[in-house]
Order: sequence, then C-alpha cells, then structure tokens
Amino acid sequence: MEKITSFTIDHIKLQPGLYVSRKDKVGAETVTTFDLRLTSPNEEPVMNTAEMHTMEHLAATYLRNEPTWKDKVLYFGPMGCRTGFYLLLSGDYTSRDVLSLVKDCFVFIGEFSGEVPGASAKDCGNYLDMNLPMANYWGRKYAALLESADDSRLTYPE
Repeated sequence: MEKITSFTIDHIKLQPGLYVSRKDKVGAETVTTFDLRLTSPNEEPVMNTAEMHTMEHLAATYLRNEPTWKDKVLYFGPMGCRTGFYLLLSGDYTSRDVLSLVKDCFVFIGEFSGEVPGASAKDCGNYLDMNLPMANYWGRKYAALLESADDSRLTYPE
C-alpha cells in the first residue's frame, strides 16, 4: 500500500504550528484539512486524553457557532498521536486564511470557565474524561504561538 500523506511529513523537523495538511476535491468543492500541531512530535510529551477531549468539546462548540465560518466547518477532532488536532473546512484555504479563526478559537479555550458544553452522560460517551484546567493551559499556549506565527509555523518543513 502507498504511504498516506500525513505519514510523509518529516515529524523530526515538525514544530507546533498551523499547517495545511491536504486539500481534497469532493465533487466540485474543495475540502481543506488543517494540522493544528500543539506539541513538537517525538520531543515533547503528548497531551493527555482528558484535556484533548475537553478542547475538542470547546473547539467544536466555538467553531460551529462562529458566525463567519460555522457553515464551512466539517470536522474538528484529535490526532491519534495526541500532538494536535485536525480541522476540516469546506473551501480552498491557506493557513493564513484561517489563522485568526484558529487563534480566536484557542483564546476561547484558554479563557473558558464553567461547565464544558456537552459534558454530561446524556450528551457524551465519556463525559468524565475531562480536564478543563489543562485545556485552558493548552488553549493559552497555542493561542500565544499563533499570535506571532511566521511562515515557519504556517508551512510544513521541507
């Protein structure tokens, strides 16, 4: 079998950032997949599932309520390696096009307090696996990185 695109990225050189992972045609529409990389693969500890689960709930809620982008959001979810998230949007975009959206989303995560949306037995299949303080930490950390992101954090390394 052929190696899939995400396994062709040099994870030794990859640093936290916001990257276009791939663009796919679905009929006449383009779907852009973004790699929201929060940790340096194979160098830093990965995120725990509880904070990733919390961030998923918060980001999905934020993105699906954001007035300009909500109708373009197809998916937001964690990477299996626990170093970041994938965001799939309907349309042909660059990292710069969505930088403000993603930064604002992670500011929201960093500042969120109160009951996590969907964190109940009725709404979620694993509602007890949540860690809001760590989600806040990662939200603040990633938003700060995006605040000063240059091309080295917006384009995959060669």
